[in-house]
Amino acid sequence: METYESLLAAVTAADGGRPVSDPATGEVLGRAPERGTGDLEQAVAAARTAQPDWESLGHEERSRLLNTAADAVDRSAEALAHLISREQGKPLNGPGSRFEAGGVSAWLRATAATPLEPERVLDDESGQATLGYRAAGLVGAIGPWNWPALIATWQFAPALRMGNTVVMKPSEHTPLSVLALAAIVNRVLPEGVLTVLPGGGDLGAAMVAHPAFDKLMFTGSTRTGRAITAASAANLPRLTLELGGNDPGIVLPDADPAAIAEDLFWGAFINTGQTCAALKRLYVHESLHDEVAEALAGVAARMPMGPGTDEASMLGPLTTAGQFRIVDDLVAQAAAAGGRLITGGGPDREAPGNFFPATLVTGPPADAPLVVEEQFGPALPIIAYSDLDEVITHANALDVGLGASVWSGDVERAKQVASRIEAGTIWINKHGTVHPMVPFGGVKGSGYGLEFGAEGLKSVAVPQVIAT
Repeated sequence: METYESLLAAVTAADGGRPVSDPATGEVLGRAPERGTGDLEQAVAAARTAQPDWESLGHEERSRLLNTAADAVDRSAEALAHLISREQGKPLNGPGSRFEAGGVSAWLRATAATPLEPERVLDDESGQATLGYRAAGLVGAIGPWNWPALIATWQFAPALRMGNTVVMKPSEHTPLSVLALAAIVNRVLPEGVLTVLPGGGDLGAAMVAHPAFDKLMFTGSTRTGRAITAASAANLPRLTLELGGNDPGIVLPDADPAAIAEDLFWGAFINTGQTCAALKRLYVHESLHDEVAEALAGVAARMPMGPGTDEASMLGPLTTAGQFRIVDDLVAQAAAAGGRLITGGGPDREAPGNFFPATLVTGPPADAPLVVEEQFGPALPIIAYSDLDEVITHANALDVGLGASVWSGDVERAKQVASRIEAGTIWINKHGTVHPMVPFGGVKGSGYGLEFGAEGLKSVAVPQVIAT
């Protein structure tokens, strides 16, 4: 049985490389190889060579290989989960690293099983026309550090299923998890089909400007997404950009605070708040405001925070010291502006690790940075409202629109409110749940393009019409 130690040893640089630290302790757990533009050229050449044969295998055989890769991930899932916990920080349990490792194999299987048949778009006396999809060619993917293995799978699995080859650059904060995942699935895949190149921002910049890529996929900040759009424009690659969000949740006056409290909590605090589509600002009708805040504080008190490898932990450290400082500053500004910390705040800045307690802030000003900027951490502003039209205006006021949620005892009423919110996905009485068959993507500054399901397969392919 593969162990964490053997998996780590397989992907750690023999000498040199970039040190990777455990965010719970600050200790270096390994060193990632550092690749440059020469390595990129070799990877591109190998992927270009491998792509025609990979595409010619057909959907059935490629799907079989993805399922076999999922079997390999399942056999190494526990080792992969421990590596994710040590490198990224999320706990083994709850919606943590075992959940992430399991999601990798689940998404591989779902991607393999998703049907995408040619569509007859015209069939009458004037003629016939069929719309189908074929591989784009070479896909370049750049991933984030918050769900490193799972989001890598969201990128490479559909691309491979559609007959593309893939060159990936993981975040420099979490390269080992993605290298380990690639090592596992490449036991099954042909050579050159999937290559992972760890490196810094210079390598990412070289990728997005490289003319060999037919498709680019990026998950990360809106600022970087805009830079990628500009840098790649001369080559006209197709783009899928899943960018930042500042998801609002609206609690209607007929909601049951006790019934929704735990789902609200995990909507906001999954992965210690480090999720693009997490609940990041909560608007509660004034008649329920205090009761919802109290119920959330009760849930927070029951959730132990500690190192990800501690079986008791339900919340882990922030992945980077920089993210710790961002959350710390936003909470301090909200408190200085009149917000009330009902739980959390006041982290131990001298203790090892990037631990910031789950924090609830009531009554911050509507324009407080904690409300209008993406905190990407365990701090949730809770804002009372009285007028529904006004709160919908507040929900739509920002230049992001990844997700949102409406909480109510009347689902049909909640759907009516949801239809007025500017976001790619609006959940009812839950937040941030994704499914491999349900398309997911943002609007406005949260990017464009869809992932998951048949629409996700189409996004990593090129349409082709055959007309007679």
